[in-house]
Amino acid sequence: MSQRVIITAAAGGIGRVVADSFVRGGATVHACDVDEQAVAACAEGGAGLRASVVDLTDPVAVDAWMDAAIADMGGVDVLVNNAGTKGPTALVEDVSLEEWRACLAAGLDSHFLCARKVAPLMKAQGQGSIVNISSTAGLYGFGMRTPYAAAKWAVIGLTKSLAVELGPHGVRCNAICPGSVRGDRMDAVIAAEAQHRGVAPEVVETEYVQGQSIKRFVEPQEIADMCLFLASPAAKMISGQAISVDGHTETFHI
Repeated sequence: MSQRVIITAAAGGIGRVVADSFVRGGATVHACDVDEQAVAACAEGGAGLRASVVDLTDPVAVDAWMDAAIADMGGVDVLVNNAGTKGPTALVEDVSLEEWRACLAAGLDSHFLCARKVAPLMKAQGQGSIVNISSTAGLYGFGMRTPYAAAKWAVIGLTKSLAVELGPHGVRCNAICPGSVRGDRMDAVIAAEAQHRGVAPEVVETEYVQGQSIKRFVEPQEIADMCLFLASPAAKMISGQAISVDGHTETFHI
């Protein structure tokens, strides 16, 4: 039986690569995103990929989308919580409460809203895998990115707590902590920091890479590969883990 997979924020970036990878493996995938144009382009992903426009900070919208996706697939085997925003790049005293709450709503609340929906279904069927996308920022302090780091740390706490609750029912929950992943999101992060510090973007990028043992950015496919592994029978005794895919961070950026 092919896997039935739900992936959030999956019409572009890392999420789209994850979705396409599951589809290539024979899975049926329901994805969502707030980007209408990107969702429309998901039709090119083939019959195994279905995408919807969903605001993951809206609990009513999340419930409606997930109910429809689960009904369409006849259940759910895998949830990949990929949603999140980079949040503001600023010193903590310059971060507004609205910016703080928006970052946590996208990067933490959405994970909770989706996990609570699939948990009883996975428990009832005695199997399932939840993969939450955290970050190396969930393992270290991250100056000028406090809302983002707070959300990513909290995702790891959510992951470990879900593993405790769901493990007795044969359901696993793990977090992936990507490092600097090549793509538009990381380009925007670097550009914002460079502007704030008054340096060239190349300086910031070099600092990120120099803090790693493997001195290059992570490719999106490398995150997708870890998602596939954690959702597979090969990982049937792996749960409650925060697994870095980052080329080994030796010293964290600023």
